[in-house]
Amino acid sequence: MQDSLQLEVHDLEVQVLTGIYSEETHLPQPLRIDLTVDLVCPAHFAPDTPLSASKNYLDLKHAATTALPEGQHFTLIEAVADHICETLFLGDRRVRKVRVKIVKLAIAEAGESIGITLVRHRPADAG
Repeated sequence: MQDSLQLEVHDLEVQVLTGIYSEETHLPQPLRIDLTVDLVCPAHFAPDTPLSASKNYLDLKHAATTALPEGQHFTLIEAVADHICETLFLGDRRVRKVRVKIVKLAIAEAGESIGITLVRHRPADAG
């Protein structure tokens, strides 16, 4: 069995220009974003292991917030998820897999979660 390391950031609420219907396309919508990132796992973490042996959680938060281009309209929330994955893959070669769950908060009527989950694996030729 192979060791694994997953970093997680959940329940980020982000305003994003997204949607296909006319009432959706001109105002940002609230999205709830959860990220799980699989990293290459070192053999051991000692008490004095530096942060460089893992990844800063704020990098995940950045990919789902400030790294999203301001003013860019994403027709599908799948494209938002893809942008987050690409940002994380480009930012760190140790990232092996990214799981992005996005819930469209504005369309919930009774507290239900309506959205998508996209899982991308690092392409074999990308490091």
